[in-house]
Amino acid sequence: MSAPLKANWNYPTTVWAGPGRIAELPAACALLGIRRPLLVTDEGLAHAPMVQRACGLVPGAGLFARVRGNPVAANIEDGLTAYRAGGHDGVIAFGGGSALDAGKVIAFMSGQSRPLWDFEDVDDWWRRADRAGIAPIVAVPTTAGTGSEVGRAGVVINESTHQKKIIFHPQMMPGVVISDPELTVGLPPAITAATGIDAFVHCFEAFCAPGFHPLADGIALEGMRLIQSYLPRACENGKDIEARSRMLAAASMGATAFQKGLGGVHAIAHPVGAHFNTHHGLTNAVLLPYVIVHNQPAIESHLPVIARTLNLSGEPFDAFFEWVLAFRKRLGIAHTLAEIGVTLRNPDTIGHEAALDPSAAGNPRPTTAADYARIFRSAVKGDLALGS
Repeated sequence: MSAPLKANWNYPTTVWAGPGRIAELPAACALLGIRRPLLVTDEGLAHAPMVQRACGLVPGAGLFARVRGNPVAANIEDGLTAYRAGGHDGVIAFGGGSALDAGKVIAFMSGQSRPLWDFEDVDDWWRRADRAGIAPIVAVPTTAGTGSEVGRAGVVINESTHQKKIIFHPQMMPGVVISDPELTVGLPPAITAATGIDAFVHCFEAFCAPGFHPLADGIALEGMRLIQSYLPRACENGKDIEARSRMLAAASMGATAFQKGLGGVHAIAHPVGAHFNTHHGLTNAVLLPYVIVHNQPAIESHLPVIARTLNLSGEPFDAFFEWVLAFRKRLGIAHTLAEIGVTLRNPDTIGHEAALDPSAAGNPRPTTAADYARIFRSAVKGDLALGS
């Protein structure tokens, strides 16, 4: 008999989980003192019935639906204009990772006097912010991947440099998350797979990141196990509410775990997404085995625990690596970046930007810009014989 689908969690923030809980959106707003929210979502959901219903649940709610698949600074500026023009006092960030990120950054910037890039995740730049100028946030994920609903940052592209920048502040964490699996039922299998493996990469990279963080490690291991068990079910039957609910949980677990750190997969995926406008989760899914091979000397000691958690037999590294390849293939994930429209026009630029990306700090093996360029070229061509 399966466990109940409804539960309330308070780590790292308050999460109202379970089918049908979007009906509690007015209560979530009231809890945070929001009376006139701006619902921020992406262009693809602008006319979706679930968005219209959500707006209708909260009288006085406004709608801003001009967020790109990879948000740019102009999306944030347009959202701030809508926020101020409507006299809003909080944000409902509604949708996939892009909408959640944009909504959180709009709420964060709503009362700031400094420009957006002054709050990039560099050193302690977040201390520059006026905490009183950060609006409260309710987050409603409609995909199970990024885990942005429980994150303290948002990723925005600086169009002048074509670089993804991470905007960070601890108070950017949503005050309430409504994790309703019914909102993910209509997600196509390909997007379900790509976002689901994104969540797996979060868990895997967090577990392998250097440092001692047993809370993150435990969450990461259970997240990987849930994804192994429930992502294929969610792809095969999009109406499987139990699978959808477990994947939403795993996505939030991944983002909770990567407070410990991420690694080379994300370090490369960020500039690739900025330069080629690829789907973030799919980019991570394609890159994963190429970075695993590069990191082998530094992660082999982590693999016995992961292999036991996933019930894999044989030599741990080989068993895990073969499982990753088979899992991707089962879910229809492309094997090369070339298959998703990425070319070799700028490998050195990708390598340089990957080495500078904040995620690179968590990679378990020291990796140079030249290393990242080499991994990128291999992923475009499909060459897994990277060597050491």
